[in-house]
Amino acid sequence: MGSRTVVLVGLVLGCTVACSAEQAPPPPAPPIPKIVPPTSASRVPVMVDRPLPDDCELVVPVEVMNQRLGRELPGEPRLIIGIPEPALGRTGKIDCYYGLAQGQQLAAAPVVIGLSAYNDEATARGRVTDSVSAERQEGGAVSEVEVGKQKGSLVVTRDERLLLGSLGKTTFVVRVKAGVVPDDQVGPVLAALAAQSMTPTEDV
Repeated sequence: MGSRTVVLVGLVLGCTVACSAEQAPPPPAPPIPKIVPPTSASRVPVMVDRPLPDDCELVVPVEVMNQRLGRELPGEPRLIIGIPEPALGRTGKIDCYYGLAQGQQLAAAPVVIGLSAYNDEATARGRVTDSVSAERQEGGAVSEVEVGKQKGSLVVTRDERLLLGSLGKTTFVVRVKAGVVPDDQVGPVLAALAAQSMTPTEDV
C-alpha cells in the first residue's frame, strides 16, 4: 500500500509539472550582448619638438603611410638630408619621398614629407608664414586645419595639396600630388601624416 501510494503521488506530481509546462511555457532567456574586442588599438600621435630623425621610418613608417592613404605605395622611401643654412636660421633639414618605383626621379614622388629645424621658435613660425604667403600669392587656396593640438595651413593648388606648420623650433610640410588623396579627405589625411611626422616612433 505504501509503495503504491508513492507511485500514485509521483504520477500526480509528474502530471502537474507536465501540464503546467504545457500551459505556461517559461519566457525566453534575455539575449546576451556580444562584445567584439577591437582588432587593433588606435593611438593618437603625440607631437613633440624632437631632434630631426635620420630615417624615413622614424618620420612616417611605410605601414602607417599606407594605412592613412588606404592603399599601398610602391618602392621604399628615399631620404634626402639638407645642409644647414645659417642665413635662414635653419640648422637642419630632411625630406622623405614616398611611393617612388625603381628608377623614378624624386619629382615623381606622390607624397613628400619634410622637416626643418631652426634656431628658435620665432624663426620657425616665420618660415611657415612666409611659405604660406608665397603659396597664396601663386594662387593657392589656404585654409586652417587642426594638426594634433597645433594649427596648420592647408594649401590647395592645381597640382598638389600641402600642409605646413611648426612646433617649437621645427617646421613640417606634407605634400601630395593632386588626386593622391580625395579632396574631401585631404585635410584629415595630411593632418594625420603631419602629426605622425612629429611623433617619436616609440609613441606609435
